[in-house]
Amino acid sequence: MLTCGILGGMSDGEGVRQGATPRGGRPRKPRRRPRRGSSPRAHGEPGARGHLRIGDAWNAITIIALSQTNPLKAIAEFVENSIDARAGAITIIRGKERGDPFLRIVDDGEGIPKDAEGRPDFRYVATHIGDSLKRRLKAQGITGIQGEFGIGLLSFWTVGERLVLSSRDVDGRLWQMEMQKNEPGYTITSRKALFDHPGGTEVLIRPLLPGLRQLSGEKIQNYLASELRDRIRKSGVSITILDRASKKRLEVQPRQFGGRLLHELGASSCRRGDIYLELYLNAPSAENHVGLFRLGTRVLQSVTELDALNHEPWNSGRLQGMIDVPFLPLTPGSRTGVIQDEAFADFVDGLSRVGPALADIIARERALEEEQASRNILKSVQKALREAFLTLPPEDYSWMGHRRALRSARTQETDDGERRAPGEEEETRENATDEPTGAGGAAEDIRPEAPGAGTSSPEAREFFDFPGPLFSAVIAPSSAVVKVTSEKGLRCIPRDKSRRVIDEGVSFHWSIREGGGSLSADTGEIVSFMAPEEPGLTIVEATATQRDTTVSAQAMVTSTEVLMEREASEGAGKGRGLPGYTFLRAPGELWRSRFDPQKNLVVINNGHRDYVFAAQKHSRKLKYICRLFAKELVMANFPGFDSGELLERVVELSLYTEEFLK
Repeated sequence: MLTCGILGGMSDGEGVRQGATPRGGRPRKPRRRPRRGSSPRAHGEPGARGHLRIGDAWNAITIIALSQTNPLKAIAEFVENSIDARAGAITIIRGKERGDPFLRIVDDGEGIPKDAEGRPDFRYVATHIGDSLKRRLKAQGITGIQGEFGIGLLSFWTVGERLVLSSRDVDGRLWQMEMQKNEPGYTITSRKALFDHPGGTEVLIRPLLPGLRQLSGEKIQNYLASELRDRIRKSGVSITILDRASKKRLEVQPRQFGGRLLHELGASSCRRGDIYLELYLNAPSAENHVGLFRLGTRVLQSVTELDALNHEPWNSGRLQGMIDVPFLPLTPGSRTGVIQDEAFADFVDGLSRVGPALADIIARERALEEEQASRNILKSVQKALREAFLTLPPEDYSWMGHRRALRSARTQETDDGERRAPGEEEETRENATDEPTGAGGAAEDIRPEAPGAGTSSPEAREFFDFPGPLFSAVIAPSSAVVKVTSEKGLRCIPRDKSRRVIDEGVSFHWSIREGGGSLSADTGEIVSFMAPEEPGLTIVEATATQRDTTVSAQAMVTSTEVLMEREASEGAGKGRGLPGYTFLRAPGELWRSRFDPQKNLVVINNGHRDYVFAAQKHSRKLKYICRLFAKELVMANFPGFDSGELLERVVELSLYTEEFLK
């Protein structure tokens, strides 16, 4: 057994204690300190010179050991050591032994470099902190090695209390080095293994720190998949996690980015070398980041953590991927910081050549998304208006001509006394009416889906056109205002889960739940309501039944003494269909929207401060455009009304429309 102080040689740089005999040499004489005032350039005098030295070596080691703040990063350091040792397979075992949680990392690599006697040179590892052997190997031209600071082993302080590092000598004998947190000594021993110890190196950390005892295998897997993504891909190493606590076996696969790979960017280069870019375009999300890597190991989760890159296009939230900079200088302690020297300036300058091309790609993508969003918003608003018009009084909202569909859908008495089916009347209206299209490019017709409309026979309908089982029902109109002693037609519309109208196999029952008035019948799809002689509010209920399923709907009918007559206007009731909308940028002007009757369009001022605010959130933008539609519909549908009545109508239409807005 060999027990030494870990500080051996730290003050003189040769791996032995001050005043001790170096290997293969004579005892060193202690340095004589010059007497005060013996030289014109003594300490404190002008022109004095000297060399920086560590005053307290153990304090310096403690600072280095605790500089790694992320325990997952420390685990990644151990895995990288195995990759540097040419390991083909690495196994990470998380478990518990004698009540203490532990973490074991085993690889089949080349092991610890051997000393002159063929044993693992643990002494060199422990006494050359800050003087990495890997740096010398890199100087000799050996590639594929990541470490260079010689401090990675000390990061076990942020993981557990004790570290045992094991490796075999050239004769197959097993040796181990043990280190304890907060203690300067290390112990090297040889031991016999009950079972054949695999080649390579084994790192055992036990017990884990109290805050890490719930560290799961999934967290280690996800971190390594992102942190060592490119190193795993290039080395081809297999990393397995055996989580005995949760009884899971996990394989670490390099993280796959989502989105469209941007092939058109090409490579970026600067004076010091090439910058590898692998960028993917995605829908905007706070989860999208472009990581900063060096030689396949992640340095920063997002390049926007650097002030020099916290701008468009890097902070647009649309990019995923990685930027690998092999010449980037890192802070040794945590290896998650970048030294902003000349090499860093070259890196930023190299990326500046890529920025304009990226910004142009993102701008084109935004334009396409806005165009698609406009189509979707138009469909949502028009669908919500259709549902609202089924609920609102038909005589008040006939500007679009949509209510003729409802009126024709009801069975009416013809001049010769015959009752016409809803589908027949609708077919007649469709053949006689030529409606222009809205912005969506299709004729907008607000009506319930009448059976038989647009089809010559049941056989001509596609499978998905047939309605499913009964799911809901609605009374059209669900809200109406009638004059006392007058009559109002009501229809119960049964629907399936996809809101398709069910045209057969459904029975109906009508009743007055509250208030006065009477119904022409208590069964049937369509009934007439006779208003009472005195004003009041009546709630009519309809129940639809299909086999074992029963649903109900209600309508509110307001009986009043006097109905306000709406003034006729040119173009009213011509059946123009629901309008579309377009944008006209007019910043600084107060108008929010206008209606163009010639083009049947609602023109929205997308330069208005209210639109700019609403556009920051999709749901808010949808509601804003819906309210502008309500304003324009009411103003066009109720010409000559005073401002108070118009505001009442806007509130009414907005209320019922936003109920169905999605």
